Amino acid sequence: MLISLLVTIVFGVLYFYIKLPALNLHSADFYTFVYLLCIVYCVCNLFVTGFKAASVKDYFKHLLKKCTVPVVIAGLLLVISVIGSIAGSVFFRAKSYAKLLDVQQGNFAEEVQEVSWDQIPMLDSVSANTLANKQMGELSDLVSQFEVDSSSAQINYNDRPVRATYLNYGDVIKWFKNRSEGIPAYLLIDMVTQEVTVQRLEEGMKYSPSEIYNRNIDRYLRYTYPTKMFYDVNFEVGDNGVPYWCATTVTKTIGLFGGTDVTGAVLVNAVTGESEFYPIGEVPSWVDRVCSADLIMEQYDYYGLYQDGFWNSMLGQSGCTKSTTGYNYIAKDDDVWVYTGVTSVAGDESNLGFILVNQRTKEARYYVCAGANESAGMKSAQGAVQQYSYQSTFPILLNIGGEPTYFMALKDASQLVKMYAMVNVSQYQIVATGSTVEECQENYAAMLLKSGLTEPEAEPVVETGEITGRIAEIRSSVMDGDTYYFIRLQDEAAYYLINGREYPVAAILNVEDKVTVVYEVGEDEILTGISIERK
Repeated sequence: MLISLLVTIVFGVLYFYIKLPALNLHSADFYTFVYLLCIVYCVCNLFVTGFKAASVKDYFKHLLKKCTVPVVIAGLLLVISVIGSIAGSVFFRAKSYAKLLDVQQGNFAEEVQEVSWDQIPMLDSVSANTLANKQMGELSDLVSQFEVDSSSAQINYNDRPVRATYLNYGDVIKWFKNRSEGIPAYLLIDMVTQEVTVQRLEEGMKYSPSEIYNRNIDRYLRYTYPTKMFYDVNFEVGDNGVPYWCATTVTKTIGLFGGTDVTGAVLVNAVTGESEFYPIGEVPSWVDRVCSADLIMEQYDYYGLYQDGFWNSMLGQSGCTKSTTGYNYIAKDDDVWVYTGVTSVAGDESNLGFILVNQRTKEARYYVCAGANESAGMKSAQGAVQQYSYQSTFPILLNIGGEPTYFMALKDASQLVKMYAMVNVSQYQIVATGSTVEECQENYAAMLLKSGLTEPEAEPVVETGEITGRIAEIRSSVMDGDTYYFIRLQDEAAYYLINGREYPVAAILNVEDKVTVVYEVGEDEILTGISIERK
């Protein structure tokens, strides 16, 4: 028994070190871990004890007697897991699954701020990674030892939408050579200007995914929080530039294994390893990604499918909706919101609307907007420049003139951005393209005006004044092909600018003539004249 127990303990330590299962009854990995421990103990006992019984039946009785404890433990956990699985079945708990995401209806034009052309984020993850690797290639002290991680996450940093990515050790030898100093930098790629900033650290990051032993971030988290279930670990940057790992913690809220939901986040200082757990409502505002986009999509699909019960989802499917394939992110209220289209379960290329979900707080908003889904919008953009065979990136959702609009970059076969496109969500035949973002937005605004979706901008209200007096001085100048007259009245310091083409009488005025001038009120030395009349 002691030998079997010792072997089981050694196996358990090694398995836990490699697989890192959460010691939590809601985790399926925990049951696998315990089952394996029981099997190892029993098998070891088999080899140690040897086959000494008169028959196989007698031997199994003998073995069962020696393995009573692990068999009872395994059997008890099996019963618990079966009952827990049934209790969390969507067949019985469909309404509970539908309540995982609290979706409120919103007004898109009021709640999503319009952005000017010079604030539109233009980079997807592929382009950001290309720029980061290009910048890395110019840093001789880093490129020989480290590699840019292939992923990048959109965050808000100092009120700018950026993609943040970190470095990994090049290989085991380079890890061994650099581990004492840690990873010396991370990269921020501005999604608007496409500028790559290498943020060098006074002290290197000691905790990361490319660490091999106990400083590996996944292993460090498991040892520090052995009972917590982690969904994913994201790279974040604090307002002071300090790098962090944000590990999303989850639990099962329906039965034993159903209804995965976020409980909070563990923030780990990537340099010092200091960590703290924050419940979902208390996560610091500089953190952008707590709720995974994949988990949000899963919860919305539960909401859309089961809000009227299980049988409705199987038979009538009245009012059943689902998220479209793919999602993207937008910056709103200094947070990152994930968005996706909402379509019927029939799965056509039209949207009923779309949802925006705050990745930090899980606040969810639904906006009614019948129109094209993201895939149809991409096809529409590609069709506008089909002669070039450009491929569209996955669209970003913008508010342009109060209209939900898909914005896409159009790339050639070398993944270089050649043009940009804007597609109206509700009327996806309205497609504008341009070689620059500014040109694209100007073309799109003109198309919205022409189609009647927007109104012409109202003329600004101008404060006017009126003055009567005799001319003390009159001068003229030709500007843009028109003759302008600069008229100063007696006892006045200001000049009044009159367009001679609009008011020909100005050409025959002389000093001492009495006139009445209507002008735009201002503090400049030269004021714009609206009209002039000789008295």
